[in-house]
Amino acid sequence: MQNPSIVLYGAGSAKVEDKPIPEILQAHDVLVQIAFVGVCGSDVHFWNEGGIGNHVDRESGIVMGHEASGIVTSIGTAVTDIQVGDRVAIEPGLPCRHCKPCKAGTYHLCKNIEFAASPGPPATPGTLCKYYKTAEDFVYKIPENISLEEAVLVEPTSVAVHSVKLGDVRPGETVVVMGSGTIGLLCAAVAKEFGAHRVILVDILDTKLEFARNYLECETFRPSTDADAETNATSLLSTFGLAEVDTVIEASGAASSIETGINILRKGGKYVQTGIGRRKVEFPIALVGEKELVVKGCFRYSSGDYELAVSLLSRGSIDVKSLISSTSPFEDATVAWEKTKKGEGIKNLIRGVL
Repeated sequence: MQNPSIVLYGAGSAKVEDKPIPEILQAHDVLVQIAFVGVCGSDVHFWNEGGIGNHVDRESGIVMGHEASGIVTSIGTAVTDIQVGDRVAIEPGLPCRHCKPCKAGTYHLCKNIEFAASPGPPATPGTLCKYYKTAEDFVYKIPENISLEEAVLVEPTSVAVHSVKLGDVRPGETVVVMGSGTIGLLCAAVAKEFGAHRVILVDILDTKLEFARNYLECETFRPSTDADAETNATSLLSTFGLAEVDTVIEASGAASSIETGINILRKGGKYVQTGIGRRKVEFPIALVGEKELVVKGCFRYSSGDYELAVSLLSRGSIDVKSLISSTSPFEDATVAWEKTKKGEGIKNLIRGVL
């Protein structure tokens, strides 16, 4: 095969297929041989349901994967910052560069962004292949002290950076992160780097909370699944001797976590919705108004987030190696998706084609 690729045709249906090797057509194009691809919650949604919102075309399918690292094998004639042989982390979305959001620096909100493994229309192929083409300014050279496995985690770390920036986390603040999956753990880690005085991670699974305590040396809280949000909020605050908290980063998408988060915030506090949940959930809008909260949504990452994520990893400020739980062969991509679906490990990787 020239360019083996993992193609999803719908829920529970995927296979290895050969695709053409992408050609360098634009002056700033780069071709990357993929080394590792990470599995995230969206991959599990696609594997379970065939998509999120828009579904995969069952006839044409789509190449999966968006968290990736690799080695540059070819470059366009105008590429100056990247060379063949460079080890890179890939930012998996190419904006149009011409619309108002792009020109305002918020290119992640571009309506025409070509995001890896997006069903479209039109569909955009992902990174679960041998060779992946992108643009020079959307790959980031990684230093020698970051492995190609760790470089995969630049993508979720960038989400965390974006989320913490949106939350305007400041030195001395108390931050509560709802959900201790990969994104929640990284949000907590970045919040500590931004100077948060106390960081509390919340989850309903004891195994996740135990990992969080060992990984971040932070405080943790397990809410009762039988109690309502107000009761859990009161319990959380009393457990840690708090009257209220400054910032809540919601990283689970669960309706109960959303409501609990709103309840524990101080007046004028800050709330960032980072987790992806159902499109329609109950939201305590009256309390948001009464407290005059700052409420923001978090969508992927934007200008400067990848650079900061690479810097945090290269300086050893954030340890992502400890988050890597397993590495599956390329042809066993669905095994890695199943592991994540079952909640096995924190971050499962898929090795590129050797």
